[in-house]
Amino acid sequence: MQILFFGLTISSSWGNGHATNYRALLQALRDLNVDVVFYERDVPYYAKHRDFDSCDYCELILYQDWATIRESALRRAKASDIVLTASYLPEGARISEDLLGVEGPLHVFYDLDTPITLNRLRNGGVDYLRPNLIPQFDLYLSFTGGSILGLLERSFGARRALPLYGCVDPDLYVRVAPQPRFACDLSFMGTYAPDRADYIRELFIAAAERSREQSFLLAGSMYPPAWTWPSGVKLVEHVAPSDHPALYSSSRTTLNLTRSEMAHSGYCPSGRFFEASACGTPLLTDEWEGLECFFKLGEELLVVRSTDDVVNALRLPDAELARMAARARERTLDEHTGRQRAHQLLAACEDARHAKTTIAETFS
Repeated sequence: MQILFFGLTISSSWGNGHATNYRALLQALRDLNVDVVFYERDVPYYAKHRDFDSCDYCELILYQDWATIRESALRRAKASDIVLTASYLPEGARISEDLLGVEGPLHVFYDLDTPITLNRLRNGGVDYLRPNLIPQFDLYLSFTGGSILGLLERSFGARRALPLYGCVDPDLYVRVAPQPRFACDLSFMGTYAPDRADYIRELFIAAAERSREQSFLLAGSMYPPAWTWPSGVKLVEHVAPSDHPALYSSSRTTLNLTRSEMAHSGYCPSGRFFEASACGTPLLTDEWEGLECFFKLGEELLVVRSTDDVVNALRLPDAELARMAARARERTLDEHTGRQRAHQLLAACEDARHAKTTIAETFS
């Protein structure tokens, strides 16, 4: 089986959460004897922060623009079993439109940003998708589950919408020796986003101001220069994926904060969730609908709604935090690895292909 995959990036984890999720998924697909060709536009900001330009679990094609590879990509699409385009793909709408014209392969859209996509389609649109394209895909996979799947089918005409949540590679994300450069009582890893700013101020910055005896680490880029940080906060612009396990293993606890558009829809676990738990790090998180479907609240993670909640969580005994982290790690390895998501992807595609064949036979 061959999958042609057009995504934002797999080569660089700088400023995005797509790359590490794709890596876990594609490595698992390789282990299932699926050949993947990944097309990534070679843009300067990822080129400067590239983790690799080739890998052993997929054929990586870096290209300058769609026009330069269009003909060869369409030929490869015709010979493939599945053609998948994803959210935030540069020129994505144009690329999808051309690929949807290729007969033979199953056509899939993978949206890692579904609530953001749909909100923007209602208010001016996005470069990577147009509303008229959604009904043409055989399958619409969403990083976000819950009611938004029904919305995709009822209001946007998706033939079939199913969740494909984030995941982790358990061979890479394991507990390792802590490193002094990452040592902290609470870490947060995430790029600046305006709709997450209030959470960061209340659940991270204010907690640091209230807990002067403890240390905090924020790893992420593009934070406003005008922001002021308490003395106990260490800032790291970027942590390479190879260092993620060390960061988590050096954190007494770690914080997950969800972008508001995603949290409003619910059922939106980020890949960072699973990476941290696989490393055995105690999780603190904001709250959203469906959270209990991924972890047991109070047993496998702690929900924090206020600065007080964060401060109180940091005062818990190490042994209690360790027990909670161990339960979350077990749950993650059982349910949220790349291997499980790869099986879910292939099952969803098989289901969509069967439905497509049935409809074709009905009208033949």
